[in-house]
Amino acid sequence: MNDIPNSPAAPAPNDRPDVIDRVQVAPETTLAVLSQNEVTALCQNHSPALRELLRRCVLAVLSSGIANDDAEGLFARFPDFEVDLVQQDRGVLLDLKSAPALSFVGDHMIRGVREHLFAVLRDLIYITPALDAEQHLSFAGSDGVTDVVFRILRNAGILDATLSHGLTVCWGGHAISRDEYDYTKQVGYELGLRGLDVCTGCGPGAMKGPMKGATIAHAKQRVDSGRYIGITEPGIIAAEAPNPIVNALIIMPDIEKRLEAFVRLAHGIIIFPGGVGTAEELLYLLGVLAHPDNAEQGLTVVLTGPPGSADYFAALDEFVRMTLGPASADRYRIVIDDPARVAELLSTGSASSIKRRQAAGEAVYFNWQLVIEQGYQNPFVATHAAMAELQISDELPSHELAANLRRAFSGIVAGNVKESGVRAVASHGPFQIHGQGRLIRALDNLLRQFVAQGRMRLGDRDYQPCYEIVQ
Repeated sequence: MNDIPNSPAAPAPNDRPDVIDRVQVAPETTLAVLSQNEVTALCQNHSPALRELLRRCVLAVLSSGIANDDAEGLFARFPDFEVDLVQQDRGVLLDLKSAPALSFVGDHMIRGVREHLFAVLRDLIYITPALDAEQHLSFAGSDGVTDVVFRILRNAGILDATLSHGLTVCWGGHAISRDEYDYTKQVGYELGLRGLDVCTGCGPGAMKGPMKGATIAHAKQRVDSGRYIGITEPGIIAAEAPNPIVNALIIMPDIEKRLEAFVRLAHGIIIFPGGVGTAEELLYLLGVLAHPDNAEQGLTVVLTGPPGSADYFAALDEFVRMTLGPASADRYRIVIDDPARVAELLSTGSASSIKRRQAAGEAVYFNWQLVIEQGYQNPFVATHAAMAELQISDELPSHELAANLRRAFSGIVAGNVKESGVRAVASHGPFQIHGQGRLIRALDNLLRQFVAQGRMRLGDRDYQPCYEIVQ
């Protein structure tokens, strides 16, 4: 197997046609130029924990295209997979053993997969102080967290000071119906016809569809600089592997930094049908916008889907109105079965956002003016104790209640698909979520609808809830 010129690796007998025994891969763009000190630090100073994190993230990238949201199942399928770093004068190579064969065409790795591999390596290096002490990344205070988010995005080459057209962030589930997936493609197509770029969580389903549609529209409009940005984090990447359309992949340290990156990059946001992960994103956004200092943020937010998704959005809207109130519901618009209307709203809204920031002398490519409190920035680790201690109460201001509801959904996501959460539930039983009367009933009702609609997991597997609602 010679994936790079003069590679020392050679093909070996293989009794598994779904894996490649060994191959060494060199970067083409990302990390293609490194100093000797950087190569030495990269190859010699990484910890066993970082090595395992790299192994899991790389395997997730190589497994793109496998219909799977079970991280443990993925690692069990490729138990012999290994990745190591090889130092060379000209840079660094990734040495892969027992890698999934679907990432190769003949003897060569698919170019997009290669780019994603080194994007993973680039971001893990940057956010690991032991490897890159010169960066001095600091999470001290709210401003410090925002600075870290900015610097990770800048290091990935995402921030464009010459930006003249909008970036639409699209949220939605990986476990959606075929009709819903086709609808996301139609919306993406309409966005692309209007020259808008697309940013999603990088996985399958509603994360892939808008990118696929935008790609076709950009080709028709002869847009050769279309951006399809995928933002993920180590805890979710194995369950939602990057789809092949992503041409700019970023790994954020955790879900909170990931969400902040989305909202600071966005000129407008579309929310497609999904499950608890999508509800988490919506609650995060509404909680941030509910802060008094964000009252003048003119961010266009549209919830949309095909006719069959109308009940889903009605339930989500009812939940928002019952928990956060009508003022939060007024922050978004629901549009059913009208992709062109959705795209027009985002196009107009993005143009207004860009014009407003330019007139005020603000950055067009990163929304520094958005106030995000530390309660939305500090990582929430889903443990049984943390979930049971969440306060779901009428006595909280709406932006604080939204933060706790967001944490509850985040914990359910962890219990569904994240390795740590799945193991915790397997060992100690379901997470318990406590709350007061009408609020906890509203949460219970919404979750029951998600389960009934099959929005918790991929495929036809029976879903066993990882949570219990305690009134």
